[in-house]
Parts: sequence; C-alpha cells; structure tokens
Amino acid sequence: MWNRDGGRRKQWKIAVLPGDGIGPEVMAVTLRALRALAEQGGPSMELAEFPWPSHQWHREHGRTMPEDWKATLGQYDAILLGALGDPGPTSDPDRYLLPDAVSLGPLLDIRKGFDQWACERPAMLLEGAPQYLADDRARDLDMMVIRENSEGEYVGQGGRLAPGTPREVATQMEVFTRAGAERIFRHAFERAVARAAEREAGARRNRQFPLPGGGIARAQVCLITKRNALRYWGEMYTEVFEQVAAEYPAIATHHELVDAACMKFVMSPWNFDVVVASNLQGDILTDLAAVLSGGMGVAPSCNLNPADRRQPPMFEPTHGSAPDIAGRNLAGPQAMLLTAAMMLAWMGEEDSRAARAAKRLREAVEADLRVHGTIQRETTAIGDAVLAALS
Repeated sequence: MWNRDGGRRKQWKIAVLPGDGIGPEVMAVTLRALRALAEQGGPSMELAEFPWPSHQWHREHGRTMPEDWKATLGQYDAILLGALGDPGPTSDPDRYLLPDAVSLGPLLDIRKGFDQWACERPAMLLEGAPQYLADDRARDLDMMVIRENSEGEYVGQGGRLAPGTPREVATQMEVFTRAGAERIFRHAFERAVARAAEREAGARRNRQFPLPGGGIARAQVCLITKRNALRYWGEMYTEVFEQVAAEYPAIATHHELVDAACMKFVMSPWNFDVVVASNLQGDILTDLAAVLSGGMGVAPSCNLNPADRRQPPMFEPTHGSAPDIAGRNLAGPQAMLLTAAMMLAWMGEEDSRAARAAKRLREAVEADLRVHGTIQRETTAIGDAVLAALS
C-alpha cells in the first residue's frame, strides 16, 4: 500500500472532529471500536482529535476553526466528523448558541476546501432498524444516493440589497458547470458498475433493470432534475447525462423530476439503485432515503473527491447534534459507527486490513440492532455491546 508521496504507508492518519452536542459522545464510542479493530489485526491508525469546529472553540476564540485549519487537516488521510449545530442542552435558554449559518459553515468550508465534490449516502434497511413503510418490499431497499457537492444551489453567490427595508431584494445564484455535471455522472456510473459486479458475485442482493434495446442490467442510474421548471441547468444535466450514459451500455438509466422522485421514494423505493442529483435536491433526497433505511440514527455518509485520493474525504453521520439529549449518554452511536465503517471501506480500497475491519464493524452494529433495535439505551451500553461483538 502506497501513501500519497509514493512510499510505503505504515499507518493511516485520521483527523477526528467530535464537534457539538452529541458529537463527542458518539465519537468516543466509535474511537473505542476503531482502536479495538486496530488491536485485532485491523489497519494501523493514528487518531488525532481536535476541539474544533465547535461552539466551545468559537466561544473561546471568536471563530469556529483556526485560520490554518486547511493546512492542518490536509496532513491527514481522512476526516471523521461527529456533529455540528446546537450544542445543547435545550433546557438552558442562555447556552452559547450560534446561528446555523455560522455553526454549520465549517461543513461547507471543508467540502469546498478539499474539493469533496461527491456526497454518498447508502440506504439499506438493516434488520432491527425501524421500517417506516408498511409494504414488506421496503425491506429490499438497496440504494446509493450521490449528491453533487461542490456547485449548484449551494455555491453561496448572491446577496441582500437594502436589508430590513421595504425595498429589500435578496438574490441567490445557482451555478452549474458541464465539468461538474460530467464528473458526478461518471462517478455515479462507476458506482453502478461496481454494484453490478457485486450482484454478479452474489455479494449484493440481486436486482434487474430493463435496458432500452432489450436485455437486463444488474444496475441502474437515475438522474434527478427539475428540468420542466429549471430549464437551463436541467437541459444541460440531461444532455451531459446522456453522453456519459452512452459509455456504459450495460447500465440501465432513468430520469425523474425531483418532486416525482420524492413521491416514488416513498411509494416504491425498491425500484431505485444509484440516484444522482444536484446539491440541494440531493440534500433533500438523501435525508428522505435515510428515513427509509431506518432513520437518521442509523444512516452514514461521506464527502469525497473520487478523482484524487490525496484530498482527504470527510465521513459524517447524517444526524445533527441532537441538543435535546446532549450530555445525557442517550445518543444512539449506530450512525457514527456505520460512518466509521464507510471510512474503513474507503481505506480498504488500498488496505485489505481496513476492508476486513469495515465488514466486521458493520456486522457488529447490525448484530446489536437485530437484538435491541433502536430503542433508547445508554450510548456507552451500545458501545460495550458492539465491542463485545467485535471480540
């Protein structure tokens, strides 16, 4: 295994950012699991914890992160984030509380700073997790939602003219590029190719999708737009998607308008495989997919640059800081643990020890879910159970 400088990698360097609210609690459990895996023949990891970004850091320093945050995090192979947002407890009306745009700003800064242009959120209903759809076919959910993470609706271009006055005007620009569309679509198709191979090998539940010229595909990519109302970027997305799709004739394709996709995610989510969407629309759809797979408490995610592994990816659970239970040892750490398993799987593309550790950690979390479901237990008790399963 080679590091980014071309030499033998002795260990993985992971920047650990526990963050706000329940972040430090679920992160502590996760670090215990990662250290146990390393001791049991897993990958060698240097886990370096940082007290930023967080409300506490802002309270002490007047900013959520130090000025040299990018240089610091750039020295690590990956970033593991707990949660950002309201630090809690909500019972304290005088707690130090920042506006969301400030407390969550580091998420966008890190994504943009390391060009993490793809956000991936897998959605599978684990045994023991809540099944919110009554239809038993929902158990066959096996979806990967890929969100364009660098441009689109979240570029932050715009402003407010004459704020607070009757003549105030607010503008919010959306920016879409052909290059950005092409790379996210190609990544979606590459993920579909990998999923098809896993199905061929029996490593993933079998799925079949019709090809337009006849025949059956083992994977599908669904494009999401709102091209009937947002014409210009919708048309460009459609054209670029069709051009990229032509390079992958063995992968089925589909298109949905975002509002129809929201309905069909609820009505028949088992019909989706790989879904690719813009920044805002992907943000909404990934949260919906998380609920379909059992809720935010069991949903992992990652932000990465698939074209350049020298740029550290950031792995984060989909849930927020849960200020209502912060500090009470009641937060479910499953999403954080499964996020760490995603990180290990990413490392496993280079390190077989990490690939095995990722599988073991997922299985340990799933084993606990099968027995206890997601009933509220002490955070540390769940951590103890997962560690026992790893042993």
